[in-house]
Amino acid sequence: MSTLRNKVQLIGNLGNDPEIIALESGRKLAKFSLATNESYKDVNGEKQTKTDWHNIVAWGKTAEIIEKYVTKGKEVAVEGKLTTRNYETKEGEKRHITEVVCNELLMLGSK
Repeated sequence: MSTLRNKVQLIGNLGNDPEIIALESGRKLAKFSLATNESYKDVNGEKQTKTDWHNIVAWGKTAEIIEKYVTKGKEVAVEGKLTTRNYETKEGEKRHITEVVCNELLMLGSK
């Protein structure tokens, strides 16, 4: 059960092409947003769809696979852990971000 302490599984579509960053060490980083949709019926019985956006980051081999095969609109399954971090913009504004660090990716849908 210890592996379930911080585990996220999402299936959704990429909102944009992944941003690939090559670090000086040669390691790669991939960043992208993932949209997940949830359908439900409102109080009038009409179908509604709620879309949530998730920030995803992937490192190393996973980032290389994303760079080669994953583009905007593609449906993927992502497994990883939820992380938060703080940073400061160039203008001095403090920001807080929550993201999923992807350790496994499965490409879904048609080719």
